[in-house]
Amino acid sequence: MNKTMEKGSIAGLIPIGVFLVLFIGSGLLTGDFYAMPAIAAFLAALVVAFLQNPKRSFEEKLSSVTKSMGDENVMVMCLIFILAGAFSGSVQAAGGVESTVNFGLSILPPQVVVAGLFLIACFISVAMGTSVGTIAALTPIAAGISEKTDFAGALCIAAVICGAMFGDNLSMISDTTIAAARTQGCEMDDKFKENFKIVIPAAVITCVLFLLAGRNASYVAEENLEYSFVKILPYLVVLVGALLGGNVFLVLTAGIILSLVVGVVSGSIAPMDVFQVMATGADGSGGILNMYDITVISLVVAGIIGLVKANGGIDFVLYQIKKRVRGKKGAQAGIALLASLVDISTANNTVAIVMAGPIAKNIAKEYALTPKRTASLLDIFTSAWQGLIPYGAQLLYASAGAAAAGIVINPVEFWRYLYYPVLMMISAMLFIFLGREKSC
Repeated sequence: MNKTMEKGSIAGLIPIGVFLVLFIGSGLLTGDFYAMPAIAAFLAALVVAFLQNPKRSFEEKLSSVTKSMGDENVMVMCLIFILAGAFSGSVQAAGGVESTVNFGLSILPPQVVVAGLFLIACFISVAMGTSVGTIAALTPIAAGISEKTDFAGALCIAAVICGAMFGDNLSMISDTTIAAARTQGCEMDDKFKENFKIVIPAAVITCVLFLLAGRNASYVAEENLEYSFVKILPYLVVLVGALLGGNVFLVLTAGIILSLVVGVVSGSIAPMDVFQVMATGADGSGGILNMYDITVISLVVAGIIGLVKANGGIDFVLYQIKKRVRGKKGAQAGIALLASLVDISTANNTVAIVMAGPIAKNIAKEYALTPKRTASLLDIFTSAWQGLIPYGAQLLYASAGAAAAGIVINPVEFWRYLYYPVLMMISAMLFIFLGREKSC
């Protein structure tokens, strides 16, 4: 390999720059970072990538795109997205979310209600694999608790956000876990174990802080908190199966079947609607349908990365990082910075992982980092920032949910109580600079 190729070419990164300019520019101009669909900005970037490097024929460029799209990890990731969506839609329609929430709240003493919201959100987000879904399910309850106690609405809802980001980062069926594990070529249970030991100190400290915040609480639930252990069972099956290292396809399929059986037997799902709830969930906006965007985006991003790599963009990033880092610790810090910047730019942690994943994998290979550590760092830092940026879906959903419950909260107001995302990053940095990472 000649010196020019080793240094790569900054021009190869132009398609990514085009995406960022369009996506961020649209958000700044409209005040809404979701005004422009991410897929539209990515398609524009793909067109620009095709127009680059006129020395290569269109057929050669198309070959680079399709080979990158058809990579085994990309295909497996897309299939898991679909199964995860089907499980989420099925278990929600069966009443699993409501039963889990009601069970937790019915057994919590008033003094631990805020910490309890955090723990319930942790469990639901780990089981559901979605932070936004968890926030949507629990924000009305958190707002209700705020109204019946002296707690600030921002505190109660921030506890939900913190718990939601815990599961978004760790869940076996979270799209971020799927993307991080597949882009780095590691097993999801290995990534979970590595990830868990890094973030558990942050989770424990967060729980203690919420316990201190709620030590003088008084709260009596007036509504009937009905729940069914049978409806919680599908979550437990998926969670335990994944932790035991079961094949993710088999575990998710078992969870889907069990959810549908529970839903039909309990009367929550009509027998004729079993396929419908898998596709769209109980309210018509979840299930597999909810995974369409990220599946298509993953394919298009993979194609863009194929051309970026062929045009020297990946080599350029690697060369710049290698000039500035020293050893394994520096490489891990570089991956953390890369993941952070991409998430802040895209406001979507899954998209950020899909974009940064190939570059991180090359850095890991260069410095002999284990895939599970790289996958964990990608997921931790993108999830942490996703739980902090005020224009991200998580804080926007929380603010909108609070408004629907009659509490006006600007997304920035959550910051003073968002302990967990900040502690996640602190814990990860301590593991990077004080821990010892094994070579792969």
